[in-house]
Amino acid sequence: MRLDEPAVVAALRATPGWERAGAAIRRVYRFADFREALAFVNRVGALAETANHHPDIDIRYNAVTLALTTHDAGGLTGKDFELARAIDGPP
Repeated sequence: MRLDEPAVVAALRATPGWERAGAAIRRVYRFADFREALAFVNRVGALAETANHHPDIDIRYNAVTLALTTHDAGGLTGKDFELARAIDGPP
């Protein structure tokens, strides 16, 4: 179920480092090099497969940008914030 605006604001407060980007949330991660960036993307991929919820991923050498939205709900849902917090959790 798509979150209303007050719920999105509250969820963002509980998900530090992520920002609103229209109907999505996003975060940029920076690493020492491309190899570390790829290792991070592989970890995110495993989490996404487990959650059956997949982010948009943009890799630029040592910077990885993730964007999450629930396309079939037409915006942000709890699934987006749950996956964001899992990504930021311990490896």
